[in-house]
Amino acid sequence: QGQLVESGGGLVQPGGSLRLSCVDSGHTFSTYAMGWFRQVGHERQYVAVINWDGSSSTYADSVKGRFTVSRDKVKNTLYLQMNSLKPEDGGVYYCASSIHYTRRTEDFGYWGQGTHVTVSS
Repeated sequence: QGQLVESGGGLVQPGGSLRLSCVDSGHTFSTYAMGWFRQVGHERQYVAVINWDGSSSTYADSVKGRFTVSRDKVKNTLYLQMNSLKPEDGGVYYCASSIHYTRRTEDFGYWGQGTHVTVSS
């Protein structure tokens, strides 16, 4: 069990870009699927998930073609490149890890503390 720490959030104008990072200090990064989720109000929504070796990824329909999830096993870091940002992309973004390659929030057992993204002019 380790610690997930997100960074890279901030204020960006519509149409802009941000790259979120999530460092995993534990020992499961190389074998676990990793995901990004967005919390808006009380709802935590799936954004993107990548499998343990980075060979497969899946995205929510709302971000397909604009967001890219990737992982660096040397740096134990998960990334989310967000382009063409829209106001509705705003929220608190969390990274999480799961032994399963899944979109189900309840299957992710380890979570970071979140990083806030605001998209506004």
